[in-house]
Amino acid sequence: MILYDYILSPDAYKVRLMAALAGVKLNLRAVDVHPGREHESEPLRALNPAGSIPILLDGDLILTESAAMLVYLARLEAPTWLGDDNAANAARVQQWLAFSRRLTDHLGGARATEMLSEPGDLPALQRAGTLDLRELEAALTERRILGQTFLASDRPTVADIACFPYVALAPDGGVSLDPYPSIRLWTRAIRMLPGFIEMPGIHRLHELKPEPLSTETPETV
Repeated sequence: MILYDYILSPDAYKVRLMAALAGVKLNLRAVDVHPGREHESEPLRALNPAGSIPILLDGDLILTESAAMLVYLARLEAPTWLGDDNAANAARVQQWLAFSRRLTDHLGGARATEMLSEPGDLPALQRAGTLDLRELEAALTERRILGQTFLASDRPTVADIACFPYVALAPDGGVSLDPYPSIRLWTRAIRMLPGFIEMPGIHRLHELKPEPLSTETPETV
């Protein structure tokens, strides 16, 4: 199984992380995204006409959307990560997979604008990303009240992996996570999963910072 990869891509990192958690071995093919723009080259556009990374190849199967890759890896080796033991959990997973696209567009867009000088309206992206974080914080706070840690089930699912990278990297785009204790507890729980791997900018911060207090309340909208 081959993953066309870029080390600083949160979408590629999702796939590497899911593979590590599921015990799937990937053959990584590094792509020179910056400054080489190799992902826009003719050979890679033949695999993915959108000219984006990551790309996952497994035999004749070509996947170009990170959410589909997460589901594929989980279905192959770790089906409990799909959260489909009941209809409600399966629906929650699908809803959060869709929500993860908003995180990519807003928090990912702010990060690309701030760090990589990509074109974009940084204040607008930061405002939209903040609204996304407030929505996520409210949902995770509700889960905490029910005694649960993760987004869609009583255990981690592909929904958590889909949402995690762009949230954890929000400060790279100038959006602080300090006002969101439930999000910080959730990211800590993900970092503590057996098999968790890091990417540049996402470290084992739970070893360096005190745990958020459960009595903290989320920022009001």
